[in-house]
Amino acid sequence: MKDLRDKVVVITGAGSGIGRELAVLAARRGAKVAISDVDAEGLGATERLVTGAVPGAQVHTQLLNVAEREAVLTYADTVAEHFGTVNAVINNAGIAHNGDVETMGFTDLERIMDVDYWGVVNGTKAFLPHIIASGDGAVVNISSLFGILSQPGQSAYNSAKFAVRGFTESLRQEMLLSHPEVAVTCVHPGGIKTAIARNATASGDRDAKAGADYFDKHLARTSAERAAQIILNATVKERARVLVGPDAKVLDLGVRLAGSWYQGISARVTRLAGPSAG
Repeated sequence: MKDLRDKVVVITGAGSGIGRELAVLAARRGAKVAISDVDAEGLGATERLVTGAVPGAQVHTQLLNVAEREAVLTYADTVAEHFGTVNAVINNAGIAHNGDVETMGFTDLERIMDVDYWGVVNGTKAFLPHIIASGDGAVVNISSLFGILSQPGQSAYNSAKFAVRGFTESLRQEMLLSHPEVAVTCVHPGGIKTAIARNATASGDRDAKAGADYFDKHLARTSAERAAQIILNATVKERARVLVGPDAKVLDLGVRLAGSWYQGISARVTRLAGPSAG
């Protein structure tokens, strides 16, 4: 899939942030877009932005919880029937939770895994047959910098994003063997200026607001618009792996050089930065 013109691109989690910018940019590049989210108000705003930016843009909009497998399977068939084909899915929907393993409830971990991991699996499995049938397509799964390195207080999010990475890298190899016309890309964003930290939940003595404030002030360096540009460029270039943001590139290199030593370094930095960093 060398460009997006007249291609059908599905984007989950399109009600805000990276997902919203992906929808607008894909439409500007000539794609027909299918956007979904659990947030009706945000999804409606994204649809208006797309049609405002690209008069005559073809947009399919639907409320969707990616953790609900049967709903995702039905949604894939609905989108394929609406447009006649599906060329790409960008499994972007995600949520976050701050909490130590010791104090975090099982339900907290399950909720993050249901959306951030199983949501990606559900979207991939549901749309993959349609993408293969298109003869020219892509699966793009959003992992995270936290799918490369772990951080205190992020065990749930780390678990999901490492799992997305493993799932996606295996899928890419399978497609190379059986369906080379389908490109597979795993995306690792660093600190992006979105609402994910502000919408995160917390458990134990973790302060969700303090954590969000720290993230927004010290860690969110890349705009959602720039992240979307990088992701779509990587998609049409059929990249296996893409790091989004200078922080992602620097820390990925640091993990490669330090090996398991990075864990001790990360723990010390977190201690020095204070509880709001976790």
